[in-house]
Amino acid sequence: MTHSPPPEAFPEHRVILDDTDWASLMASHGNGGFLPAALARLLDADPAVRAAASEEALIGHQNTIYEATVPVARFVAAVLDHPATAAGEDDTATDGGASRPPTRAVLLEWLGDTAFDADDETVACGNRRLEGRYLDICTDVRAFRDLRPRFFRAVRPFLDADDPAVRDAAVLAAIPLAEHPDLTGHHDELATHTRRLLATSTDRYTRGRALDALGSWGHDVSALENPDDVEAREAYARFHAERENPGDRGGCADDPPF
Repeated sequence: MTHSPPPEAFPEHRVILDDTDWASLMASHGNGGFLPAALARLLDADPAVRAAASEEALIGHQNTIYEATVPVARFVAAVLDHPATAAGEDDTATDGGASRPPTRAVLLEWLGDTAFDADDETVACGNRRLEGRYLDICTDVRAFRDLRPRFFRAVRPFLDADDPAVRDAAVLAAIPLAEHPDLTGHHDELATHTRRLLATSTDRYTRGRALDALGSWGHDVSALENPDDVEAREAYARFHAERENPGDRGGCADDPPF
């Protein structure tokens, strides 16, 4: 069996900040000139500053990947192992306020959401609308997909993280990244982590992603489903059946009914 060489790690995060022409890149609201300062604040010692920075720097709007998304994702991957991202707010929450998860979990969640916005289903749907030219037109999606092995390399160490928020976010990020042909050899490893996630998670969205992944890897998930999972799966099947009707609009952006 021929194995692909290990992917390169991303450059050090300061190199990414300095070597990117952020102002020339389109973000969700105008150009990305604000991003270097916002991204740098993700590593601030103050958890409140990090939380505000995550709202500003982790761009995204209506499942869209922008010109600036890939450089932001490269930065996020480069700082996942930075000590500042391991800190949450458990020690700073006062007056009964809710504590935030570690910044690392927030970054992994964003990276996973972005990976799902560029997954194979998204491409297949786009190709149906654009006569097979989706990735030729949506070049930023193509650029993200090309980097999936390098993103996976950054995410993989956290699949066994002690913090459950970090661990679960890493699994959900790794699932769509592992659709890359060079990463199919990791599916068995990911299946173990995904089953563990299903044993503890009650979140419907999380469980749906995990069950879909196991199914796509050829695993029988019937024994892992709870009643809510079954109901959601059946609703999703009805949704797709309705979309296949000749009278539908042929769109792919509608959210399923749950």
